Amino acid sequence: MKKSLENIGKYYMLMCKVFQKPDKWNIFWKQFVVEAHKLIIDSIPIVSLISIFIGAVIVLQTANNLENPFIPKMYVGYMAKESLVLEFCSTMIALILAGKIGSNIASEIGSMRITEQIDAMDIMGVNSANYLILPKITASTVLSPLLMLTSLIIGLIGGALIIILTGVINLSQYVDGLQYSFKAYYIFYSMTKMAVFCFLITSISSYYGYYAKGGSLGVGRSSTKAIVVSSGLILVFNLILTKLML
Repeated sequence: MKKSLENIGKYYMLMCKVFQKPDKWNIFWKQFVVEAHKLIIDSIPIVSLISIFIGAVIVLQTANNLENPFIPKMYVGYMAKESLVLEFCSTMIALILAGKIGSNIASEIGSMRITEQIDAMDIMGVNSANYLILPKITASTVLSPLLMLTSLIIGLIGGALIIILTGVINLSQYVDGLQYSFKAYYIFYSMTKMAVFCFLITSISSYYGYYAKGGSLGVGRSSTKAIVVSSGLILVFNLILTKLML
């Protein structure tokens, strides 16, 4: 308990240092672009690969379980859409990103800590937390909803492809299901969750990397802690946001 409270306090103090006005905005925006490419753009291939297969699996499972002839087959598309929008494209993708992005950030900043690069910045009067962490948090939080939309589109395409290949239902029935009872608020809800989750991933991973110690083994431990804590908090905040927004 004492260790947890200490971590919360250190995390809060670090965030106070991070969310200060950058000394030079042009440097901040350059770093923002670099981090956006490294954290978001480079994540599109793995997100797309997972989404297309998950979309196909959801369609197959739903079609095989709708055996009642009185239930319209269009509900396959409807249920696939709802499953992807409400949970998979935000929560499941965020858990995947916790491993990919979280380990990347924690190991990068942790390596700078143990090689004393961060100490050198502090000696020169540079706000190292602001310089290193703020572009990462900003880029991932602002642009991560685009990953959610990408996952949704690719997942729905994956469902359509498996229908074309297997013929479990008619493609027109699938499209009718996608259009049935469409709620734009669900898109907003999922994008909001994704932004919150990515803020948690980047800030927590940065915290563990920033305070890494113990050489290369310490960096490895920091990366592991970052992934575990981020994943746990994603599930907690998923419950909180669902209760508040739905």
